[in-house]
Parts: sequence; structure tokens; C-alpha cells
Amino acid sequence: MRRSRQLAGLLWTAPWWLGFLFFLAVPMAMSLYLSFCDYPLLQPPVFTGTQNYRQLAVDPVFHKVLGNTFIYAAGAIPLGTLVAVLLAVLLNRRVRGQGIFRTCIFVPTVVPVVATAVLWLWALNEQYGLLNQALGVAGIGGPAWLASPGWAMSSLILVSLWGVGSPVVIYLAGLQDVPEELYEAARLDGASPVRQFWHVTLPGISPVILFNVIIAIIGTWQIFALPYVMSNPGPERGTYFYTMYLYDNAYRFLKMGYASAMAWIQLVIILALTGLVFWVSRRMVHYRGA
Repeated sequence: MRRSRQLAGLLWTAPWWLGFLFFLAVPMAMSLYLSFCDYPLLQPPVFTGTQNYRQLAVDPVFHKVLGNTFIYAAGAIPLGTLVAVLLAVLLNRRVRGQGIFRTCIFVPTVVPVVATAVLWLWALNEQYGLLNQALGVAGIGGPAWLASPGWAMSSLILVSLWGVGSPVVIYLAGLQDVPEELYEAARLDGASPVRQFWHVTLPGISPVILFNVIIAIIGTWQIFALPYVMSNPGPERGTYFYTMYLYDNAYRFLKMGYASAMAWIQLVIILALTGLVFWVSRRMVHYRGA
């Protein structure tokens, strides 16, 4: 009877564990093996030990894309978190047209990435772009946003704010869970709106902030389509990111073993950053009832 129940349970859960096995576990094991091989994709892999990892240690392009991705993450994650939290607080207020405003914030997240890239290519065009046209009306000469080494990275960080709609929706859900009694107690104590935001709202949604920051870390370290369409590889490789170099090694240079080594280093970096965030959050994230 026990064996039949176990068999029935395995059959019912087969779609999950078969999918995990064949679409995640096996490909990860194969990529780990290939990271220790010279695999030109069109020929059988040849085991070379840690050669790929030693080559990455002295590869100047690898160092460049690693630095670019760190800079992008350091700019996009804090800025995106700040903007998303502030928008969520504003959209949480009961005003006329609240649903329309929420829809306007969320709609850009469902626009295809390539369409978004083409739209921003036009908006950031040096001569005919909407942004420089607006600056020209104010008597300000707009920069070459994507063609200038000093502005290309800032432009992509600016474009990253286009997709804050998803975290805004999650923050809105978190704001609904903050007890109204805490705001009433703060107002009775004479707390200003700013102090209410700092001492009630932020602690109340801190678990949601932690979740969104971790998702943002994963997303920024895997950014590919937007910069690939808009500025690949950018002036002086200033917007050449980690996943773009990984893709080029795998499918342009046919160095699948080298790309697999990069993928595993990327995984280790994301896990390390996630662990660091969890460690820092122990004193900053407040859980109700804890």
C-alpha cells in the first residue's frame, strides 16, 4: 500500500521533477563539465582542466564587462528601488483616477524589450531625440546619450527606470499589509508625514524591499537584450555587459567551454551578492510577529 501511494505521488509530481531534471539539473551538470573543456561547439569537447578559469583571470575584456555590470547594478538597483517605493506610496493614496495612474505605471513592463529599446533609441537620439529636443527648448544642449563614454552608462541606468512597474505593484501589495493603527499612533505622537514614512512605512514593507532587491540583483546581472539592441558594445565598450560577452563567446566565437565558465562565475557572483544582502538585512528587515 505504501509503495503504491509513493508511486502515485511520484506520478502526480512527475511534471515538476522531470522538468527540473531535464531542463535544469542535467543542463547545469553539463555546463559545469563543459566549463573545464575546450568546446568549439562544432567538435567534441576536450577536457582542459581549469584552463578556462585561468584565462578569464587575465582576460581584459572579462574584467571590463565585470566592472561595467557592477557599475550598472550599483546605479540601477538603488535608484530603481527608491523610485519604485516612492511611486508606490503615491499610488497608494486615494485620489481620483488612481486606477488609471497605476495602469500607466505598469503598462511599460508588458512592452517587449526590443520595442522598448527602439523607443529609447529614438528618444535618446543626439539630433532628433525627444529628450534633447525638450532640453533645446529650455536652451540646454543635450549630450550624445548613447555615443558618449561619459553618458552611455547613465543612459542605460535611466532607461532601467522604465521597468519599475512590476516592483511598484509588489510594493503596493506590501503597503496594504501595513497596519493602519501604526499610522494612527504615529499621528497621535505628532509624527510628520516624513517621519511616518521613515519609521512606519519603510519598516512595514522592508520584507518586500528585500525581495525586490534580490530580484533586481538577479535581473541586473543578467541584463542582455536592452543594451544589446541599444548600444552593443557601446563607446569604448562602456556598455558591454557580462551576459553580452558570455553570449558572444558562446555563439559568435564558438567558445562554449569559455562561456560555460563565465556562466558559473556569474552564478557564484549572484549567490554571493544575495547572501550579502540577506546578511545585511538581518538588522534592517522587520517581520510582523517576529
